[in-house]
Amino acid sequence: MNEGDGVITRSAPADASGVGVIGGSKADSLSPYDLITPSPSLQARVDKVLAMAGDASRSSGRQPDVVTIVAVTKTVGRDTIDEACALGLRHFGENRVQDAKRKLTDPPLPDGTVLHLIGQLQSNKAKPAAALFDVIESVDRISLIEALEKEAERRREPVSVLLQVNIAREPQKAGCVPESASDLMRRLVGSPWLLPRGLMTIAPLVADPEETRPVFSALRKLRDALQREHPTVVLDTLSMGMSDDFRVAIEEGATSVRIGRAIFDGG
Repeated sequence: MNEGDGVITRSAPADASGVGVIGGSKADSLSPYDLITPSPSLQARVDKVLAMAGDASRSSGRQPDVVTIVAVTKTVGRDTIDEACALGLRHFGENRVQDAKRKLTDPPLPDGTVLHLIGQLQSNKAKPAAALFDVIESVDRISLIEALEKEAERRREPVSVLLQVNIAREPQKAGCVPESASDLMRRLVGSPWLLPRGLMTIAPLVADPEETRPVFSALRKLRDALQREHPTVVLDTLSMGMSDDFRVAIEEGATSVRIGRAIFDGG
């Protein structure tokens, strides 16, 4: 698995089924995933998500291929994940380290797969998380930064991270408060073993997705302010938006959206 430089982007070429290839084009030689026939319902849902993401990108004046679709696999098993791989999906998000290790490592996923940790991470799980995930999106406190930094130094391999910000200040959710973001980002930027790529947030669950727009706009503005504070670091990832609100998130500048139910459950 590899993460690449800067923002992890979604490439747009279509395979024989017409589904956009996400995270890189398929290898020239056949792999076991080329022999899998995905279910028509899964293919239809992936097509729908890609179309919606493309429309939202264009409506915000951006190209459709600038948004990464992270398929959240916490509710599905390996067989369904393999079908998603056969459709070209290459970015997968999991909430728990142990679940991801159990489902995603044996047998290995295709070359070019990128694993995102999107759930809250305990500092004592920094070691397996750093070994397994390409991007840790849920960094939100000094103790976790120190634990990841220690593990990355031990492994002699930098860890790519996003700073999770609780923009809506919901007490039940993880993420630092916006006022702490500057200090935490300064600590990340100063680390020789951590690679800050941008910000992540989880918007409130609301009936009307339009109500999330101020949250996404605020994260974008915070990222812009942090980028001005650290002009030598590329903070070009905005991970925001899920199944209910990803269109609004993309319109507000999301470069990465985390989609579970809309892909795997038809919601």
